[in-house]
Amino acid sequence: MADLQASFEAAVAASKTLGERPDNQTLLQLYALYKQASSGDVEGKRPGFGDMVGRAKYDAWAAIKGTAVADAMQRYIDLVNSLKG
Repeated sequence: MADLQASFEAAVAASKTLGERPDNQTLLQLYALYKQASSGDVEGKRPGFGDMVGRAKYDAWAAIKGTAVADAMQRYIDLVNSLKG
């Protein structure tokens, strides 16, 4: 797990230096996987219609509810690596 954690942290750092900004759907995937890996399942109330960005983030995170932390970390790493090209 320590190797996976180190790889995850490296992928988080790499995600901030991507050559090209990913599209919004990919950004939501990155957000959801990061939150699932670092905080576990989504909690709290879904934001209202006035907060469209918060609502989209909440929905993306809620869509992967139940995903194991290690699996979320690995999926995040794989996605960042695919974006690096």
